[in-house]
Amino acid sequence: MGTGEQLVTVGGVLLGALTTQVAAYLLERSRNRYQLLTRWDDKKIDAYSEYVDAVKTRIAACVRLYEVREGIREDHRPLAELREDVAEAGRRWGSAFERVMLLGGDDAIEAGHELNSTVSEIVWQATGQITGTLGEWRERHRTAFRQINLFHEAARADLGIQGNVTGEKHPERDLLLPPPRQPPRQPSRRPSGEG
Repeated sequence: MGTGEQLVTVGGVLLGALTTQVAAYLLERSRNRYQLLTRWDDKKIDAYSEYVDAVKTRIAACVRLYEVREGIREDHRPLAELREDVAEAGRRWGSAFERVMLLGGDDAIEAGHELNSTVSEIVWQATGQITGTLGEWRERHRTAFRQINLFHEAARADLGIQGNVTGEKHPERDLLLPPPRQPPRQPSRRPSGEG
């Protein structure tokens, strides 16, 4: 074999080795990028779900306080303890929203801000900082749950999850409320002497 043929063979081997190295490098880089994205998506899912759970917990604590304050429900615990439940739920909510702020996409963060405004109104009415009727109370809850759905939509879009939680296939649902209370029926009385 001549020198020229040997150089071509050595050049082919070097080119093959270089191509293998570049391909391995690109594959490893792609794998690392995918793992990083997956890791952040997992953290985002946790942050989004913890935030929604904290919002619902905060609303539930407000409902208990509001209903006791308004005489709709009885509770063995004093109002101060119910207010502390609302405050504790608020601390958990604040921490959960901080994670959304750190990890979330722009639309999810903005949807969270809108939801936070409505939940603040619920807290204020529950604690007596603002007044309102039972109808206004319920409308605030309807608005909050519509905004939770909007938050879900933004979070799903940020995570690249297909489908919707609202729209034609998912009609808007209303609050699940018990029927209005009927006044207790008075027993019918028979005139005395009949019987």
